[in-house]
Amino acid sequence: MENKELISRTSEFVRTTLAGAEGGHDWWHTFRVFNMARRMAETENADPLVTSLAALLHDIADAKFHGGDETIGPKIARDFLHSLGVDENIIRHVILIMTHISFRDGYNAGEFHSPELAVVQDADRLDAMGAIGIARAFNYGGYKNREMYNPEIAPDPAMDREAYMKSKAPTINHFYEKLLLLRDRMNTKSGKAMAMHRHQVMLNFLEEFYGEWEGHL
Repeated sequence: MENKELISRTSEFVRTTLAGAEGGHDWWHTFRVFNMARRMAETENADPLVTSLAALLHDIADAKFHGGDETIGPKIARDFLHSLGVDENIIRHVILIMTHISFRDGYNAGEFHSPELAVVQDADRLDAMGAIGIARAFNYGGYKNREMYNPEIAPDPAMDREAYMKSKAPTINHFYEKLLLLRDRMNTKSGKAMAMHRHQVMLNFLEEFYGEWEGHL
């Protein structure tokens, strides 16, 4: 199968599978990550096919929507790619990217590296920053019926992996426990450059938010 057709069929599979998904982790999130990763791959010496497939499949079954089970997504992706006759080495690489891409995996970093992981991970992290990141954070917070902000509940940016996964803190806390940490965790030159701008967008938003919360603005 030609690469173009493989990517097209994978796109359609993901779009169909994610129909009705939570708005911050739906097809359009995947679409943005896919487009960003493809552009970054051109300047970061990453294989375009592996990058494309991993970007498309990275959130096919996000563990947070499946009881914390992190094995479902890779299994779905492996079965699908096998059904298309994709080379086993490519499948293995895609699965490795999927199992190492998440912010949570940062607590156990160092097990696997590749240019393709670096690109897809940066693209995914960029989509959690800036204006889109802000919108996604509050969309997910509403989905989970969390408070927007509670000044009596302090953020814990140093929480361990287990605490992060179990956290039910207000959405504003999520900025300090994840989103504002992403700028310094980018892998690629292009990712780091874009993260600087998106980081500042979030800082500006928080300044405005607190001003309005206190009634000063």
